[in-house]
Amino acid sequence: MLNKAIVQDVLNEALSTGGDFAEIFVEDRLTNNLSLQGGLVENSLSGRDFGVGIRVFKGIQSTYTYTTDFTKEGLLKAAKKVAQTIQGESKLTLPELELQQANVLHPVIEMPQTVDKTRKVNVLRKVHEAATRYNESISQVRIRLKDEEQNVLIANSEGTFVEDQRVRNILTVQSVASNGSRMETGYMNSGALSGLEHLENLNADFYGNEASRIAVTNLGADPCPSGNFPVVIDQKFGGVIFHEACGHGLEATAVAKNKSIFSNKVGEKVASDLVTYIDDGTLQNEWGSINIDDEGEPAKRNVLIEDGVLKGYLVDKLNARIMDQDVTGSSRRESYRFAPTSRMTNTFIAPGESTREEIISNTEYGIFTKYMGGGQVNPATGDYNFAAEEAYLIKDGKIDRPVRGATLIGNGADTLKKVDMVGNNLGHGAGMCGASSGSIPVNVGQPTLRVSELTVGGTKGEA
Repeated sequence: MLNKAIVQDVLNEALSTGGDFAEIFVEDRLTNNLSLQGGLVENSLSGRDFGVGIRVFKGIQSTYTYTTDFTKEGLLKAAKKVAQTIQGESKLTLPELELQQANVLHPVIEMPQTVDKTRKVNVLRKVHEAATRYNESISQVRIRLKDEEQNVLIANSEGTFVEDQRVRNILTVQSVASNGSRMETGYMNSGALSGLEHLENLNADFYGNEASRIAVTNLGADPCPSGNFPVVIDQKFGGVIFHEACGHGLEATAVAKNKSIFSNKVGEKVASDLVTYIDDGTLQNEWGSINIDDEGEPAKRNVLIEDGVLKGYLVDKLNARIMDQDVTGSSRRESYRFAPTSRMTNTFIAPGESTREEIISNTEYGIFTKYMGGGQVNPATGDYNFAAEEAYLIKDGKIDRPVRGATLIGNGADTLKKVDMVGNNLGHGAGMCGASSGSIPVNVGQPTLRVSELTVGGTKGEA
């Protein structure tokens, strides 16, 4: 993507005023967006974005800039710009750079960029047909597909000189049900670090039916009662609570600044004995997976909490200096426009020994959340609130009627300690995570589990 001589010249220029680390990140991204509404193609847009980011460290001081001028003169100008933030003279000699290709942990069979769009449209129409025929109350269905090919080159003054290709696609289904007086919406998605084979292997009926089923279920749901209840959170995207209320607090971005409830607690008990919390970028073809991170480090499996004991954090190069710790292959960014920092990949609670049925049957009265929606969290305190997209009452150990308007309110550290049953049905859900280095693909996951008590916001009184 850039030849070795130019890369070396740019790194040397970035180090010319006394920096002790320099890095160049080159990105060439091809993106396709396709959407259907009413069974017809609504939008079909393609784009290409190319740019270069340059970063320099001196101690724990960091400066970053980017440019879309990839001529040698333009790159040297950008490198000089970051170098000028440091006062001194060059003391480093670059090691010999040898270009490598990142190990391919996530094979791609068919590149989306090479495929005729009619093949993609045909799959989307199958999903649309399943969603619309589910129930007569379905008034609108919209389906979106985004696929992209991101080619990167990462080089630094420590000798890294590596290229990587990331191919991703994600399908999102939105169904709206209406009864004349109220409308409810259901969502489903599926994403993978994979080629078009991910889309063509999808069960179109399942994703279309499920989005519409959620909408129809909520249309007939009673208002949710409010109070403090045991809450059973189902597998897959239920893990978004722990991603937000726990995962972000384990990123060195917060830990190094002592802005996390988990700062300086390695070796301490921070969760129930049943909780083992893992971030694993090596899971094959999962949406949040990587071959290498955005600093060129190989993807890793990082056990963050084991049997309730805090084992470590997700650490990038800059925060590794601040914390005096090793990097963990966890540095990510949305694009060349952002400096990288520690971020999650596929983060999940490991499976336990209970079945989903056992967890529900052991709950006399409570709330069952089948699908979680969006929410908010304060990473410094761990306080959060999340809306349930689909929820039910549990009565006498059985799923009772659906309820709408359920909001789960709690504290991440407290919730971790109140997990008292963990299922054996681990699943993952695809999402986008926004933070200081932009919006990136992540998986959140867990088996079905129970929290012994959570505050549930809903409608006053008992349904």
